[in-house]
Amino acid sequence: MKHVIILGDGMADWAVPSLGDKTLLQYAHTPYMDKLASMGRTGVLKTVADGFHPGSEVANMSVMGYDLPKVYEGRGVLEAASIGVDLQDGDMAMRCNIVCVEGETLKNHSAGHISTEEADELIRFLDEKLGSDRIHFYTGVQYRHLLVIKGGDKRLACVPPHDIPLQPFRPNLVKALCPEAQETADLLNALILKSQELLATHPVNLKRVAEGKDPANSIWPWSPGYRPQMEPLSEKYPSIRKGAVITAVDLIRGIGRYAGLRCIDVEGATGLYNTNYEGKAQAAIEALKTDDFVYLHVEASDEAGHEGDVPLKLKTIEDLDSRIVGPVYEAVKQWDEPVAIAVLPDHPTPCELRTHTNEPIPFLIYYPGIEPDAVQTYDEISCKEGGYGLMEKDEFMNLFMNIQ
Repeated sequence: MKHVIILGDGMADWAVPSLGDKTLLQYAHTPYMDKLASMGRTGVLKTVADGFHPGSEVANMSVMGYDLPKVYEGRGVLEAASIGVDLQDGDMAMRCNIVCVEGETLKNHSAGHISTEEADELIRFLDEKLGSDRIHFYTGVQYRHLLVIKGGDKRLACVPPHDIPLQPFRPNLVKALCPEAQETADLLNALILKSQELLATHPVNLKRVAEGKDPANSIWPWSPGYRPQMEPLSEKYPSIRKGAVITAVDLIRGIGRYAGLRCIDVEGATGLYNTNYEGKAQAAIEALKTDDFVYLHVEASDEAGHEGDVPLKLKTIEDLDSRIVGPVYEAVKQWDEPVAIAVLPDHPTPCELRTHTNEPIPFLIYYPGIEPDAVQTYDEISCKEGGYGLMEKDEFMNLFMNIQ
């Protein structure tokens, strides 16, 4: 049995009054997800362990069956792995967003979805002006970059920028959680404020403003950590001799690398609603011909949720169904070696809230010969009645990977 997880990041949501108090999964036209739910079995999964922030890194590591209290070290270390930065002992890595600040307000977490090419020019400029033997900036993808502080203390309170759109930024600057971390907190806050001075008049931003776009005029470092101790999935699950991850998001690539999965690049994969759905689906189908396990991650719904854009999020859900789930199912359903398919989000990203929440998420599992439960549609409400009930920790992954 081969195994593929199709993960629609942030796909779950709350009931929306304008949709007749239905969730987006209830309202969206998703014939393939509904078909697999009716032919398979469903349930709900708690992906955010108690005491953890509902970040995508937390939720995706949880979906893969990792024990968060043992292995979690934040987003920065995962993105370091993704872009090939080998962390040394004592290196503290942080996700470093390029954001848009307007006056005293953090306008958005993505600098208006700046391109990687523009961001690379800004990150290189910041590394030249603010970097040192101790401080290094590294380019990632779009607005998502990396900051490494040698000898940094990770005992910090850092607010994710996507949690505070349109809020004052100063009350949300980095805070030390113990006296020993105060020097690191002061250093990071100084870097934030200095970056605003440097980026305000950079040619990239002057051009963006002239074109009516949001300037990328501040860094926002968060999620500090050290190199994690994650065992490869092949050691946790003997059925995974060879596996792959397909994603446009650095932190998921980083999880994949630490998990021992090969990372498959897909041309045109953007992490947004305009991503190359067909290319990602075809890459998964090809990988399943040689690999035992494929983790196919699509970011688009999460970004639409952060923007609070209900019509766009509906489109991303329907695109996932028609352009990912459908083609994968149609391709593998007649294979001699059967394929188990799981579909789920990592966490909700309600459009109303515009950030992540920690409610359990709906999942479905289908494979040839499975005994179906009574659920006929795939959504947050129906799956609560599913045959798998409520799962947590590594229960989902243990169940899924032991399907033979």
